[in-house]
Amino acid sequence: MDRFALCRALEEAGVPATSYEIADCPGRHRAADRYFLDGHDGDWTVGVHERGTRQVFERFADEGEACRWIHDRLLGGEPSPTDPAPAPGEPAGPGPDPEALRRQADDELEAALTELRRRAAGTPGREHPGKPAEGDGPA
Repeated sequence: MDRFALCRALEEAGVPATSYEIADCPGRHRAADRYFLDGHDGDWTVGVHERGTRQVFERFADEGEACRWIHDRLLGGEPSPTDPAPAPGEPAGPGPDPEALRRQADDELEAALTELRRRAAGTPGREHPGKPAEGDGPA
Protein backbone atom coordinates (compact mmCIF):
# COMPACT_ATOMS: atom_id res chain seq x y z
CA MET A 1 0.00 0.00 0.00
CA ASP A 2 1.31 3.44 -0.86
CA ARG A 3 0.11 6.77 0.55
CA PHE A 4 -2.35 7.31 -2.31
CA ALA A 5 -3.97 3.91 -1.74
CA LEU A 6 -4.04 4.70 1.98
CA CYS A 7 -5.88 7.99 1.30
CA ARG A 8 -8.46 6.16 -0.82
CA ALA A 9 -8.88 3.39 1.79
CA LEU A 10 -9.42 5.88 4.62
CA GLU A 11 -11.88 7.91 2.56
CA GLU A 12 -13.82 4.78 1.50
CA ALA A 13 -13.94 3.61 5.13
CA GLY A 14 -15.44 6.93 6.18
CA VAL A 15 -12.52 8.09 8.35
CA PRO A 16 -12.83 11.86 8.66
CA ALA A 17 -10.10 13.58 6.64
CA THR A 18 -9.52 15.89 9.60
CA SER A 19 -8.10 12.91 11.57
CA TYR A 20 -5.00 12.56 9.40
CA GLU A 21 -2.51 14.36 7.17
CA ILE A 22 -0.77 12.32 4.48
CA ALA A 23 1.99 13.67 2.24
CA ASP A 24 0.86 14.48 -1.32
CA CYS A 25 -2.77 13.51 -0.70
CA PRO A 26 -5.55 15.99 -1.34
CA GLY A 27 -5.74 18.44 1.55
CA ARG A 28 -8.81 19.42 3.46
CA HIS A 29 -9.36 21.36 6.65
CA ARG A 30 -7.20 19.67 9.28
CA ALA A 31 -8.07 19.27 12.94
CA ALA A 32 -5.62 20.79 15.42
CA ASP A 33 -4.76 17.26 16.59
CA ARG A 34 -4.23 14.57 13.95
CA TYR A 35 -2.04 11.70 12.80
CA PHE A 36 0.50 12.43 10.07
CA LEU A 37 2.55 10.52 7.50
CA ASP A 38 5.34 12.43 5.82
CA GLY A 39 8.42 11.65 3.79
CA HIS A 40 9.81 10.30 0.54
CA ASP A 41 12.52 8.07 -0.90
CA GLY A 42 13.10 5.75 2.05
CA ASP A 43 12.62 8.26 4.86
CA TRP A 44 9.04 8.06 6.15
CA THR A 45 7.86 9.42 9.49
CA VAL A 46 4.56 8.91 11.29
CA GLY A 47 3.22 10.40 14.47
CA VAL A 48 0.79 12.98 15.80
CA HIS A 49 0.44 16.68 15.15
CA GLU A 50 -0.77 18.46 18.28
CA ARG A 51 -1.27 22.21 18.64
CA GLY A 52 1.17 23.05 15.88
CA THR A 53 3.88 20.61 17.01
CA ARG A 54 4.70 17.28 15.41
CA GLN A 55 5.81 14.34 17.52
CA VAL A 56 7.39 11.56 15.47
CA PHE A 57 6.47 8.12 16.83
CA GLU A 58 8.14 5.92 14.20
CA ARG A 59 10.49 6.16 11.22
CA PHE A 60 10.37 3.76 8.30
CA ALA A 61 12.54 3.11 5.26
CA ASP A 62 9.50 1.62 3.48
CA GLU A 63 6.45 3.67 2.49
CA GLY A 64 4.18 0.63 2.80
CA GLU A 65 5.19 0.04 6.43
CA ALA A 66 4.54 3.69 7.27
CA CYS A 67 1.13 3.48 5.58
CA ARG A 68 0.26 0.32 7.52
CA TRP A 69 1.16 2.09 10.78
CA ILE A 70 -1.33 4.91 10.03
CA HIS A 71 -3.91 2.46 8.66
CA ASP A 72 -3.74 0.33 11.81
CA ARG A 73 -4.20 3.38 14.07
CA LEU A 74 -7.19 4.71 12.15
CA LEU A 75 -8.92 1.49 11.14
CA GLY A 76 -7.73 -1.07 13.67
CA GLY A 77 -5.69 -3.20 11.25
CA GLU A 78 -5.88 -4.58 7.75
CA PRO A 79 -7.69 -7.74 6.76
CA SER A 80 -5.38 -10.72 6.56
CA PRO A 81 -4.51 -11.98 3.06
CA THR A 82 -5.97 -15.31 4.20
CA ASP A 83 -9.40 -13.78 4.97
CA PRO A 84 -11.99 -15.05 2.48
CA ALA A 85 -13.02 -12.51 -0.13
CA PRO A 86 -16.72 -12.08 -0.92
CA ALA A 87 -17.94 -14.02 -3.93
CA PRO A 88 -18.15 -12.02 -7.18
CA GLY A 89 -21.39 -10.07 -7.36
CA GLU A 90 -22.03 -10.64 -3.67
CA PRO A 91 -22.00 -7.54 -1.48
CA ALA A 92 -19.09 -7.36 0.92
CA GLY A 93 -21.52 -6.56 3.71
CA PRO A 94 -22.25 -3.28 5.39
CA GLY A 95 -19.25 -1.04 5.71
CA PRO A 96 -18.03 0.17 9.06
CA ASP A 97 -20.14 2.75 10.82
CA PRO A 98 -18.53 6.14 10.04
CA GLU A 99 -19.45 7.51 13.46
CA ALA A 100 -17.87 4.49 15.19
CA LEU A 101 -14.74 4.95 13.06
CA ARG A 102 -14.56 8.62 14.02
CA ARG A 103 -14.92 7.76 17.71
CA GLN A 104 -12.27 5.04 17.40
CA ALA A 105 -9.88 7.42 15.60
CA ASP A 106 -10.48 10.08 18.26
CA ASP A 107 -9.87 7.55 21.06
CA GLU A 108 -6.68 6.28 19.42
CA LEU A 109 -5.43 9.82 18.88
CA GLU A 110 -6.20 10.78 22.48
CA ALA A 111 -4.33 7.68 23.73
CA ALA A 112 -1.34 8.61 21.56
CA LEU A 113 -1.41 12.19 22.82
CA THR A 114 -1.65 11.00 26.44
CA GLU A 115 1.40 8.78 25.87
CA LEU A 116 3.23 11.72 24.28
CA ARG A 117 2.44 13.94 27.29
CA ARG A 118 3.52 11.16 29.68
CA ARG A 119 6.84 10.78 27.85
CA ALA A 120 7.40 14.54 27.80
CA ALA A 121 6.76 14.74 31.54
CA GLY A 122 9.07 11.79 32.20
CA THR A 123 6.29 9.98 34.04
CA PRO A 124 6.60 6.18 34.13
CA GLY A 125 3.97 4.36 32.11
CA ARG A 126 1.42 2.00 33.55
CA GLU A 127 1.92 -1.67 32.77
CA HIS A 128 -1.71 -2.55 33.48
CA PRO A 129 -4.62 -0.11 33.33
CA GLY A 130 -6.15 0.42 36.75
CA LYS A 131 -3.05 -0.78 38.62
CA PRO A 132 -0.65 1.81 40.02
CA ALA A 133 2.79 1.95 38.43
CA GLU A 134 5.80 1.55 40.69
CA GLY A 135 6.07 4.56 42.93
CA ASP A 136 2.36 5.44 42.57
CA GLY A 137 0.00 5.32 45.48
CA PRO A 138 0.71 4.65 49.15
CA ALA A 139 3.97 3.01 50.13
